[in-house]
Amino acid sequence: MRCLLNTIYKASGVLAAACLASIGLLVLAQVMCRIINGIAKSISGESLGLVIPSVAEFAAFLLVASAFLGLAYSMRHGSHIRVSLLTQKLSAQAKRKVEIFCLLTGFLLAAFCSWHAVLLVLDSWQFHEQSYGVISVSLWWVQLPMALGLVILSIALLDDLVVVLGGEDASYTLVDASEDMEVAE
Repeated sequence: MRCLLNTIYKASGVLAAACLASIGLLVLAQVMCRIINGIAKSISGESLGLVIPSVAEFAAFLLVASAFLGLAYSMRHGSHIRVSLLTQKLSAQAKRKVEIFCLLTGFLLAAFCSWHAVLLVLDSWQFHEQSYGVISVSLWWVQLPMALGLVILSIALLDDLVVVLGGEDASYTLVDASEDMEVAE
């Protein structure tokens, strides 16, 4: 089960990175179109009119997808911002209770958001909602990575909650500990 969960977290991180790379490629293609148009205009006096339609809209869709798909991966690798000022001063037992409270609260909030994001996707699919723009896109395709990312985050939070309830450390604290050991060496 651990191997499957880690594979899911890693796959969501890879998808998030692919979305960011796609944004870069879209912007690069749009810049190349502008350069070619500029060269053509300077040579012939007329632009070729090369343009990638709805590039800003697609970049926004990909940005949202990368943000949500990257949530679980970054949490598992200790990349989320955590304020540990309070927990540093607590005893190990109190720190564990705070950790459980935070994981439980985070899981409940993420599960609530996941539920409503999935309902949003289903509504968009059922009513055939389309985006506004030069290129019309089915909104459920655009909303699906958001819902998927939230569901995977919920699973990751529940995973860490079960691990902490079992007496072990959460995944993100293990990353912190390994970084502390590297700094000490």
